[in-house]
Amino acid sequence: MALSIGIVGLPNVGKSTTFNALTKAQNAQAANYPFCTIEPNKAVVAVPDPRVDKLAVLAKSEKIIYATVEFVDIAGLVKGASQGEGLGNQFLANIRETAAIVHVVRCFDDENVIHVSGDISPRDDIDVINLELILADLQQIDTKLSKLERQAKHDKALQAQAELAVQLKALLEQGKPIIAYSDLTSETFQALNREMRFLTAKPIIYVANVNEDDLLEDNAYVQTVRAIAAEQGAEVVKLCARLEEEMAGLSDEERAEFLHSLGVEESGLEQVIHKGYKALGLISYFTAGPKEVRAWTVPIGTKAPQAAGVIHGDFERGFIRAETIAYDAYVRLGSEAAVKAAGEMRVEGKEYVVQDGDVMHFRFNV
Repeated sequence: MALSIGIVGLPNVGKSTTFNALTKAQNAQAANYPFCTIEPNKAVVAVPDPRVDKLAVLAKSEKIIYATVEFVDIAGLVKGASQGEGLGNQFLANIRETAAIVHVVRCFDDENVIHVSGDISPRDDIDVINLELILADLQQIDTKLSKLERQAKHDKALQAQAELAVQLKALLEQGKPIIAYSDLTSETFQALNREMRFLTAKPIIYVANVNEDDLLEDNAYVQTVRAIAAEQGAEVVKLCARLEEEMAGLSDEERAEFLHSLGVEESGLEQVIHKGYKALGLISYFTAGPKEVRAWTVPIGTKAPQAAGVIHGDFERGFIRAETIAYDAYVRLGSEAAVKAAGEMRVEGKEYVVQDGDVMHFRFNV
């Protein structure tokens, strides 16, 4: 499963520059005026994972296939977006298709870059976007409730959905996001959310976009963003979008040296992806051999047959067993043959829960 992340924020906070930086593709126009991005720009990028590179060396693989992330750059939202201001309804519909939201917040002063409201205030900026997401969900749930009330008279499942919708509506009317609901794992919520794709049920990663001078020490703007994220249980990444964009054309070695010179360990791309995986509860397992090494993404708690199904449906339907090697054991012993000789390859059945870093070979019969 590919991770899809929507990049949102007010106009002129550095969204398109961040998109360029994250995707290493200069295909999102960055300009000093609102709504320079009209259609959502999309780019699928490889997930940097040094474990994949290491396995490719050990397995002498001809090909490397990384897991991927799709970034969607959505035009700047403004106050009233849920009512269609600034083409807001169109942009909000684009967000519904993503699994998580990256909310870029301006945390820098620059008199040459206009701010849509005139003053730089991360809390106000965040409140504007989050309120529009809440209002959009509220509109959607009102429409759904009217349908459920007509359809649910003789259907217990729909009755449960109607009761849930009333609870969610009350939550939204209090100005709270749906992700604050107490039972997000219930079957009723999952079924309703699959249909509705609630905006405020998506995990949020706040990206504090700073000047280069503020990369190491948090300025007051970033401190505010971190405080808000802590209140919401959200993740935070601090980056300088302009510098990240400059790094886009560098080699891996040059980029590593540049990051080291800045006193930063990971690029913005790596931070956002890792936070995204964490927020969505995702892990990677690997398949490795002479032809290719490949990373596969599954939710935490996925059992072996379902993990096999990510590769091909026949693998899940005809699942027999999973020959499994822990990544650390593979690296320590140096090859699959050495792992087998040492007795550290495990044979796992249908109830095995896949662990992050497992190197797996599935046996199946259909």
